[in-house]
Amino acid sequence: MTKLSSEDVLRILDLQPHPEGGAYRETYRSKNQANVDPQRSVCTAIYFLVQAHQKTEWHRVTYDEMYHHYAGTILDVLLISPDGVFEKHKLGDDLETGARPQLLIPGGYWQSVQAHDFWVLVGCTVSPGFDFSDFELSNEAALKKQFPHLSF
Repeated sequence: MTKLSSEDVLRILDLQPHPEGGAYRETYRSKNQANVDPQRSVCTAIYFLVQAHQKTEWHRVTYDEMYHHYAGTILDVLLISPDGVFEKHKLGDDLETGARPQLLIPGGYWQSVQAHDFWVLVGCTVSPGFDFSDFELSNEAALKKQFPHLSF
């Protein structure tokens, strides 16, 4: 594990606060356009940093999103499918404990992530490309109403 602090990573990568929590910076936006309405880039990518013990707000995006683990601790990824099926995944490099370095989050799934006892840096790739008009925030109270069979 790296000896850098989360503040070092924020500074070196020039990350800014994200509305869901954590910090990010867009690193790639394809110049090619996807055949969707409204028009979107074919693909976008960001760095995303989650602080130790930080949990992001529940949110969803319209299109598929691929997480890639780059550095730091394990990231718990909590998902709720559109039909109310709950899943928990571990993103990271500790393969023996079940963590995996990549995770696909299908478009329309609610998601929240939480870091363990150290910061974690991931990459998020969205295709067709991300646009904030495709981003929706929620909270546990609203999701409990929508999915009363789930316990958080």
